[in-house]
Amino acid sequence: MEKPARVSNRGAATRSALLAAASEVFRTVGFAKAGVSEVVAQANASVGSLYHHFGGKADLFMALYEEFQQRQQNRTHQAVTRARAGGETDPTRLMNTAARAYLEGCIEERESTWLFFSGDSPPGFDSTMRDRLREWTDRNVALYRKADEPVDEALLMVVSGAMLLAVTEVVRRDDVSDARRLADDVIAVLARLEPPRSE
Repeated sequence: MEKPARVSNRGAATRSALLAAASEVFRTVGFAKAGVSEVVAQANASVGSLYHHFGGKADLFMALYEEFQQRQQNRTHQAVTRARAGGETDPTRLMNTAARAYLEGCIEERESTWLFFSGDSPPGFDSTMRDRLREWTDRNVALYRKADEPVDEALLMVVSGAMLLAVTEVVRRDDVSDARRLADDVIAVLARLEPPRSE
């Protein structure tokens, strides 16, 4: 019975090593120039083990992105939970709290974030990334709006677009303090947005 656990642990360790190596290689030489051989050499693994866990280089990239997005989701959830525990109930301020936490995560993981927002990615990834950011924004808007109040499509588009651009700009800042100031300014602008009044 212990052998499968060891194999499973070894498999998990190999997968983690491959992801860490892929992250390093992609950030160093870029996705397009990176080769599977560089990733497996960095991970001290075999090509066969890479293809056992992943479909190839693009699959590695997507797995890194999914892990990043999970960390971002955890950050935003924790920030909103703290705000609610502090007595905040306003849906717009809660959404902006989540947006600021998302930007902070991008600043804290700026090298990884740049990897996903640089444009050097697998074919079709830019569309996937936009869809995920829109889903993230949609989840946050839907969570914080009153159940009987519809999510405003125009507001959702503006917030999603602003966040996409804000991420690309904050991760380009060399100075972390400057990046955080910009993130704060973006949230201040978003805080002033209101859905159009229906006539």
